[in-house]
Amino acid sequence: MLRECRELARHGKRSLRHATSTSDHGTGLSEDQQSQTWPQPIAGERRRVAITGVGAVTPLGLGARTLHERWLAGVSGIVDGVGRCSEFDPREHLSAKEARRADRFTQLAIVAADEALRDAGLVAGEHYPADRVGCLIATGIGGIATIEQQHVVLMERGAERVSPLAVPLLMANAAAGVISMRHGLRGPSYAVASACASGAHALVCAHRMVAYGDADAVVVGGSEAALTSLAMAAFAAMEATSRSGLSCPFDRRRDGFVLGEGAGVLVLESERAARARGARILGYLRGCGMTSDAHHLTAPEPGGRGAARAIELALEDAGVTPEDVVYINAHGTSTPLNDRTETEAIKEVFGTRAWQVPVSSLKSAVGHLLGAAGAVEAIALLLALRDRVAPPTLNYEQPEEGLDLDYVPNAAKPLAVEGGRPLIGISNSFGFGGHNAVLCIEAAA
Repeated sequence: MLRECRELARHGKRSLRHATSTSDHGTGLSEDQQSQTWPQPIAGERRRVAITGVGAVTPLGLGARTLHERWLAGVSGIVDGVGRCSEFDPREHLSAKEARRADRFTQLAIVAADEALRDAGLVAGEHYPADRVGCLIATGIGGIATIEQQHVVLMERGAERVSPLAVPLLMANAAAGVISMRHGLRGPSYAVASACASGAHALVCAHRMVAYGDADAVVVGGSEAALTSLAMAAFAAMEATSRSGLSCPFDRRRDGFVLGEGAGVLVLESERAARARGARILGYLRGCGMTSDAHHLTAPEPGGRGAARAIELALEDAGVTPEDVVYINAHGTSTPLNDRTETEAIKEVFGTRAWQVPVSSLKSAVGHLLGAAGAVEAIALLLALRDRVAPPTLNYEQPEEGLDLDYVPNAAKPLAVEGGRPLIGISNSFGFGGHNAVLCIEAAA
């Protein structure tokens, strides 16, 4: 299926690339500027996809590096059973008007995207034609805070008092639209929604855009702000969230996930084009794998066959083998079924080597960020590989039979990598609905 998609993409992009390369209408760049800053893609070529910028707002604080450093130090952002972005105040980053016109999930995404673009040193219309820079921002739920607030207005004050901004605030594609307008990103732009796999699926889509020529750069990530009365009550009613308020992935005591909020955004570019503009490359999104359990709307398939196949596809797409992987950023939700299923999937793919590869879960430190999780965890994976360290799974104290991998309990440890060997890791995301998405990332040398 991936091969068929690639062939369609290759044939379909030739005429588009020809049309784009022979006209600068709406690009803001002269032909001389385009030839200097925009290497033309070769028809049929799969371009290597570089990561040049990252940004995050999480329960561990503001910034991608803060996320990385505090997780390595064993800091937890979970307080009173929730992972809230307590250091985030929209008034410190947005004007009063901007904040008023954005649901919290969009506010978080804006700040993460601003950081990622600063980190990449990328300006649309300057380094690339604006219509060659895309924007994909995923969410699992979208503007649920707006929905709840405006429903109260409707019930208590009547239909005429419902805000005319309600729909623009609550719609799932709001973050993608606002960020595109904020930074003049005129390339492909939309939202992705596949529950807990949304952020990872957005990165898959962005990878394909850059690899096969739909865009030269994509601002991509996920955002979620569902710490609302209805969302928390609904997850509790289905017994998905922890009654103890403790996120302890792979531990015997796990009893559900801890709900969190946050956003993570990355900048992906064609490696050749990024180098041509002098960008610093942090790493590479080498490959992606996707499957569906087709089993149950909220429970993973027993044995983890769908998850295992997604891992295999990601490795195949990246052109690597299980022996090349030095670290796994687990989905690791702290739910009884998911943690066992994910462990079984890893064992199926990695065989006897499964016990030699460190596996840790960021959700132990920030909770489950739902549609933002895959993007935030991709950033965490990249920075862990860069620093050659496996971050810890916090709160791991009581082993359970069959859950016996190296979960990096409670303290970070160095990654043992032979000299000259590239640092390659995978990040797993498995969502309600049976959606499986796996990313294979390599740190820059």
